[in-house]
Amino acid sequence: MKKLNTLLIFIIIALAKFSFSQPLTERYQHLGEIFIPQFTSAPFPHPNRINGHIYDGNTYSAQEHYSDSSVAIFIPKGFKTTEKIDFVFYFHGWNNNIDSACAQSNLIGQFSESNKNAIFVFPEGPKNSPDSFGGKLEEKDGLKNLIDDVLKYLIVNAKFNSTKVGNIILAGHSGAYRVISFCLMRGAYTENISDVILFDALYGQTEKYVHWIENFDGRFINIYTDDGGTKEVTESLMDDLSGWEIPFYKTEETQLAIDELKNNRLIFIHTDLNHNEVIAKRNQFRNYLMTSKFCLIRH
Repeated sequence: MKKLNTLLIFIIIALAKFSFSQPLTERYQHLGEIFIPQFTSAPFPHPNRINGHIYDGNTYSAQEHYSDSSVAIFIPKGFKTTEKIDFVFYFHGWNNNIDSACAQSNLIGQFSESNKNAIFVFPEGPKNSPDSFGGKLEEKDGLKNLIDDVLKYLIVNAKFNSTKVGNIILAGHSGAYRVISFCLMRGAYTENISDVILFDALYGQTEKYVHWIENFDGRFINIYTDDGGTKEVTESLMDDLSGWEIPFYKTEETQLAIDELKNNRLIFIHTDLNHNEVIAKRNQFRNYLMTSKFCLIRH
């Protein structure tokens, strides 16, 4: 039995390595079509990282960590073009990249299972670097410029015939809090943003999130851990909302009912999971997407 268990573990590890070794464009062919173009509107390269980034005494060079202008675009099977195109944007956290984040958290699989009639867009951030800087997406109209390029690309390469933007969901893990906050503040599509989803990511920029909460009607989901560094800021925000008499829903993840995701606008979820488990351990990304009342469902 012990030998059998050892063999099974070896097989599982080997399969995982094989899956990760597949090019991203091939790994998800059974779920839809994926493109990975390079855009000048992508977060990087950026003048503020021309000399790289220094953190904790280590230098992260511009060439290795801030030169990749890749933007992954995934069109799920069954997607139907409509007058307006809905988007789900995802941003990775520290020491990560598009490929590793997709593999570790089954992002495209969860997105596909949510059955949303939307386009999944994943721009490369600070690549394998401990950095939250959002590059060009922190600039005025940064999100708009990126979406414009995505739509132009889809018209040419996927025969789309619409350039109108519908609803936008912004989601991200850990250090992604910063780029999302600037997309809310300066991205030029703030009125279109229907959902903001933070996976153990509320480290700061709280004023930008509060401004959006107070002035727009979108749904805000914040799942947080005890040890990820977000608990204090999250609890402070909930205290402020209480003081301002702005209603919100708070729950333990183990007690969360799926209908509560549908029926509440401001949702704070405390979890017993660790920092890197909050996206996929319980199919959180899928569940949060599928309960959005904004993006259309594929039929």
